[in-house]
Amino acid sequence: MTSSVARRPHLHWGAGGAPAPVAERDDDGYADLRSYAAIGDGRTVALIARDGRIDWLPLPEMDGAPVFGALLDADNGGCIELCPVGPFTVERRYVEHTNVLATTFTTESGSVRVTDALNSGIAGRLPWSELARRIEGLTGSVRLRAAVRPGTCLNTVAPWVHQTTHGPVLRVDGVTLAVRTIAEDDVRVGDRRIDVDFTTTPGSRQLLGVVATEREPLFLPPAAAVDAGVDRTIDNWVAWMGAFSWDGPWDTAVRRSTLLLKQLIHAASGSMVAAATSSLPESPAGGKNWDYRYAWVRDSAYALTALFRFGLREETHGAISWLLSTIRRHGPEPQVVYSLDGRLVPAAEHRDVPGWRGIGPVVSGNQAAAQLQLGVFGDLFAIVSLYVENGNVLDAETGRLLAQVADLTCDRWQAKDSGMWELPEARHYTTSKLGAWMALTKAVELADAGQIPGDDARWRSEAARIRSWVEEHCWSAERGAYVWYPGSDQLDASIVLHAISGFDRGERMSSTLDALRADLGAGPHLYRYSGADKEEGVFLACSFWMVSALTLCGRVDEARDLMDELMSAANDVGLLAEMLDPATGDFLGNLPQALSHLALVNAAITVSEAG
Repeated sequence: MTSSVARRPHLHWGAGGAPAPVAERDDDGYADLRSYAAIGDGRTVALIARDGRIDWLPLPEMDGAPVFGALLDADNGGCIELCPVGPFTVERRYVEHTNVLATTFTTESGSVRVTDALNSGIAGRLPWSELARRIEGLTGSVRLRAAVRPGTCLNTVAPWVHQTTHGPVLRVDGVTLAVRTIAEDDVRVGDRRIDVDFTTTPGSRQLLGVVATEREPLFLPPAAAVDAGVDRTIDNWVAWMGAFSWDGPWDTAVRRSTLLLKQLIHAASGSMVAAATSSLPESPAGGKNWDYRYAWVRDSAYALTALFRFGLREETHGAISWLLSTIRRHGPEPQVVYSLDGRLVPAAEHRDVPGWRGIGPVVSGNQAAAQLQLGVFGDLFAIVSLYVENGNVLDAETGRLLAQVADLTCDRWQAKDSGMWELPEARHYTTSKLGAWMALTKAVELADAGQIPGDDARWRSEAARIRSWVEEHCWSAERGAYVWYPGSDQLDASIVLHAISGFDRGERMSSTLDALRADLGAGPHLYRYSGADKEEGVFLACSFWMVSALTLCGRVDEARDLMDELMSAANDVGLLAEMLDPATGDFLGNLPQALSHLALVNAAITVSEAG
């Protein structure tokens, strides 16, 4: 059964996306990481390859079990397939001002548009997960094949089909899924999958929908309601973007990054996930694979800078409320990272699956939670200070908590830590000390503003002591740069964050920027630290941080030129990973990566405000 097309989505023509043959997957069935687009609903994120296959979709939450996880296990991970039968070319765009993806497949016999959405409801996110894949015939006739194939959740469970009086459902441990289609006679049920065939004609509309719940009854919306949810979801995204205020350079990239960041905000708690995926390799040689489906305090600090600038109120209050309540729950000393619902992050465990293109390990959990990272003290105070600077007031309990944390900072700053890069060897990293300096500097400002109680004399004294220590021990006249840690001649790109923090925007920092670009640079990009070029790709956030640092050191023209060069880093739909190979442009690491998009957005803001 088909129906006529009621509306044509307004497509956003971004940086690329002209019709092109789809690159074949490798022999093991893995797609290139640059081929993925992301859609999200505030609960979870789906990754869709250019060939129309969804290879990653945890359910019901983004940190939950990867019910569809072929991204890390092509054989047993599970996926949702939808593509024409036979050769085709692809053109895709996000519907303008939304996180709804429209893909046009063209074959010898005709063309068809697939519009993908993780649907939202009338009052916000739905209480169940609802994936809608609208299929619209454009020209000629196109045959498509679809399959809903749940996987083994990293080889921990076995999916099965259960027949009910309302039709078949798929069960994967505690997750129950159902497929919704308009043409029921095209559906075939297997023992672990449901397959559907479609044939389009000009003006036809069909649907592949998937609804899911976990350990609760499954609501079965009619197929027409799932299809109508696509239009409602488009309208909801457009309404959200209506509150977005930006009139500056690199408009397309800033808006797309903001929409991708919104996907990474966990609607139920207000926390921001670092990335939507786990265990994508930072190095083709393997070994540097991490689970990033948790909330880093650092990311929240950078996110609030952008969200306040764009006039987005609910997200800013939600983020700081989540963070402060979570620290009170486990504190007073802040952890580096928490789960999205505010629990402590479990230790990392290796899973017995191959990983993307066989590059392991595949990991659940993260070891960073157990580390001391002094930078987290600065991140926390940066968040709170920004909240107050934007006209808000702290409650008394938060004020007392922050006074405790400031006192802890005074005690802890002289300790060795793992640094921002979460390294196994504890050292006196320069930027860690500067994180403590920033915390105490902001604490003094908050005390002066009457926002936190206590005598700030100690905080002033220790902040001055940290500054003197860094200037004496961490500056190398021979290198003309702040070094990674005292006694070393190596460099660390994260020092650029302390042009942004205001520690140094003078000659020493400007000289350090030159040294970083000379020693750690690869084209417009930067590696994280000395020697990283032998271990991993360039770190995209560092590249955009350099733009901000150049601007704040008065080198605005250089910053603009660099920012223009960096615009080629994203893929055809504006998505950024954690890293890339500077020789090939191939993505490395987890994606979409919040830190990369946050650094892009904040660089654009910094340059714009410089005039």
